[in-house]
Amino acid sequence: MATQLTPFSITAPGYFGVNTQDSPVDMDDKFALDAQNCVIDKFGRIGSRKGFARANTANVDLGSSDVTCLGELVQNDGTVTTLAAGGGFLFRLSGSTLTTLTYGGGGIAPLISANNWQFVSLNGIAIFFQRANTPLIYDPAVSTTTFRRLSEKSGYTGTVPLANCALSAYGRIWCADTTADKNTVSFSDVITPQIWTGGSSGTLNLLGVWPRGGDEIVGLAAHNGFLFIFGRKQTLIYSGALIPSTMVLSDTLTGVGCIARDSIQNTGGDIIFLSDSGVRSVGRTVQEKSAPMGTWSKNVHNDIQSYITLESGDDIKSAYNIDQAFYLLTFPAAQITYCFDTLVTLPDGSARVTTWPGVPSKSFVYVKDRDLYMGKSGYIGLYSTYLDDTSTYRMFFYTAWKDLGSPVQQSILKKIIATLVGVKAQNIVVKWGFDYAGLQYSSTVAISSLAAVSEFGIAEYGLGEYQGSIVVNPSTSQGQGAGSTIQVGFEAEISGNQVSFQKIDIYTKEGKI
Repeated sequence: MATQLTPFSITAPGYFGVNTQDSPVDMDDKFALDAQNCVIDKFGRIGSRKGFARANTANVDLGSSDVTCLGELVQNDGTVTTLAAGGGFLFRLSGSTLTTLTYGGGGIAPLISANNWQFVSLNGIAIFFQRANTPLIYDPAVSTTTFRRLSEKSGYTGTVPLANCALSAYGRIWCADTTADKNTVSFSDVITPQIWTGGSSGTLNLLGVWPRGGDEIVGLAAHNGFLFIFGRKQTLIYSGALIPSTMVLSDTLTGVGCIARDSIQNTGGDIIFLSDSGVRSVGRTVQEKSAPMGTWSKNVHNDIQSYITLESGDDIKSAYNIDQAFYLLTFPAAQITYCFDTLVTLPDGSARVTTWPGVPSKSFVYVKDRDLYMGKSGYIGLYSTYLDDTSTYRMFFYTAWKDLGSPVQQSILKKIIATLVGVKAQNIVVKWGFDYAGLQYSSTVAISSLAAVSEFGIAEYGLGEYQGSIVVNPSTSQGQGAGSTIQVGFEAEISGNQVSFQKIDIYTKEGKI
């Protein structure tokens, strides 16, 4: 009599995201041990990320230089302009044309000595700040093809710092010079980014305020009337920032600072940033104070730490995509981007995370039209298609190890069935292995071009393709392998269509004791 098959199911595979931190023994099977070029969609399915299409034609001045700064200016009449910087130039994106902005002020054009600008805007004016560089403005009321020094704006008074971090919040510009004076925050008058003395402008000196002695300002953020001043090792939280003259120190986060200016993102309900201990959120950090492992990146902690050591903080970039509900953090030297899901927080407070390997973006901006632009080498990319420019990219998804029932009896693998969504004319490489020995076997399954929603099974040789039902290959004992635990992996070349995983079913029969 034929031995009855035993089914094992992984519903919503990869729902908890990647976990490279914990031991694979007894790990929840909703974790993934690897998920490259993946996202977790709004239905909780792990699937392929989108790629990026070129948003502009070539620009001679930009050449092959990296687009290292992106920003969106919303003018007072609602007109929207996307601005960029790279290769020592400033640019305006109009349709698919990237136009170089020329200097429109008086005298000698300012020297642009680096490309690490931070973009802010106020009252219809875009402002670019960068360490040891004169702050520059794009003022479309004066000209849509030129830029000038902020000091050349009509009505300019005082001295604007050569700041490296800046923030537009509560009707004024806040900035800090992180080179000469690393402990003073300066702020402009209300609605007048060119006024830096008189009115309600002023400065906030932090010497003697840092709870653990000296620190240096790295970045600024605002939320619910609070001003957040991120030092490298500490964070200061001031309340009443709507009226700077009466704001007071409300809280401090000792031992928790920010190490990368451009890692700071306001999600509307929280502030996310990169600290020495990993990716953290202000809301959770305020609750836990200095708890070192209460981080969004807890499940990939060691990996994040290894990448931090390779990077300059100036090069680390991030983005928050409201539409797709993810926070991106990119490490250019390591050529990897982490994608943190912001919809669901796991019970331990960590976030679900996947990785995007390859050449990362050098800047980001999420714009009013709900599009995400990405700074690339020689162009601006738009997160949209399932191609990287015109190239395919590889998606990897490997499950956690799953117990097959008995530690004293092996199970012989008979079949794997994966329910896929959105697959068209796609080859799927299926891999599997036993007892923590890696992925020892593989098979390629071709999905029909007519399949919009497909369910396929692989028999022991991986020769079958089935839709809508489960088929058991009669050659059940040949070459499939056996063990007490199993890991399953899927790989696909993404070439214009998405791949998402709904469910994985594994069928085995009893083997030797």
